[in-house]
Amino acid sequence: MKSRILGLAALLAAALAVLSCQGTGPSGEQDVIPVMKVPRETEAAAGGSQFVKVAAAGQWTLTVDYIDGDGWIHLSKTTDSGNASVDMTIDPNEEETPRKATLVLKTAKHEVSKEITQMGKVTAATSGWLELPAFEQKDGFFFGTHSMDGGAYVSQEKSGVRNWSFYYDYEAYVSWWVAYPLNSSLRGSGNRSDNWQATDPLLPASAVCDVTSTYGGYSFTSGGWTRGHQLPSADRLDYAANTSTFYPTNMTPQDYNFNCDIWADLENQVRSYASRSDTLYICTGADVRSSTQRSGSKTGHQALVPTHYYKALLRKRGSDYSAVGYYLPHNMGPDESDYMGDYQDYVCSISELESLTGIDFFVNLPALLGADKAKEIEEASPSETLKNW
Repeated sequence: MKSRILGLAALLAAALAVLSCQGTGPSGEQDVIPVMKVPRETEAAAGGSQFVKVAAAGQWTLTVDYIDGDGWIHLSKTTDSGNASVDMTIDPNEEETPRKATLVLKTAKHEVSKEITQMGKVTAATSGWLELPAFEQKDGFFFGTHSMDGGAYVSQEKSGVRNWSFYYDYEAYVSWWVAYPLNSSLRGSGNRSDNWQATDPLLPASAVCDVTSTYGGYSFTSGGWTRGHQLPSADRLDYAANTSTFYPTNMTPQDYNFNCDIWADLENQVRSYASRSDTLYICTGADVRSSTQRSGSKTGHQALVPTHYYKALLRKRGSDYSAVGYYLPHNMGPDESDYMGDYQDYVCSISELESLTGIDFFVNLPALLGADKAKEIEEASPSETLKNW
């Protein structure tokens, strides 16, 4: 409560400082423009609550102008004076299309507004994207998709080409998986930006680890967990798309040797596979289901350290589809030889990977090829499959 009061006081002080030069009205009172702060202007389809902070010099009203639908935003108060915190609750969006509304703050002389966007109820089955596994939109998790400019993907018509999707665990502070397509066009051209981000624009800052600095906590080799990409920086080289790979939702705490040795080797191999494909559909994941170890708190939160990492790869070349998986232990011991194995030691079929992770990969493949053909691809021997890759 103390931090909330201080935050509101600072917000009002900033408004008064900026607007003290606005002059005074006929009555001699300061002509102060109100300030409204909305923690997240993009809400998940599942809905939720957040506190809208208002700073104003006098009486104010807060209303909702609906662009799509009606009545899906609820405010704990619509009028007050001075500074206040308003609980805004957003209902679940049961439709597949996003919806928008405008939050309008008015005083006697001024009006400010913020546009609120709620994502549509997207599922793997309805999107048709081949890289996506099956997932549930449930409490404690957030599913989102980024466009190539790093913002929220709404549709191909509005957002252009999709970049990457993620399934974020609020309690673990990591994404269970990141899914994306890869080919030479999608990879683009440019260099690694190293533009580490404190937050993801689709989530409030309080929900993620600030990865502008390394993860804190104990690691045998580096004194702190490294920031391991799920979607590698080198898989998106155009600047805006590359910057998005440095969002905290794409990061996990990784041991230094693992990150720089076997994991980096596998990432290079995946890019090589993609260069010989029309498109490679990839789901990269961090298994935290049985993890009990957390990183340090330099990032603001203690993220769960994964026990394993995995990749599910679906290759399209012409009309042919084939797939393999990898499930790598994230050993956390002092012996560097733990990471000197070959990533091919951990190759498996997609069916085997599904048993290891409990995840149904490439859930849209049966609709494209038929259930029998999809099953054949997922059960195929990885050693035989890779002979043609």
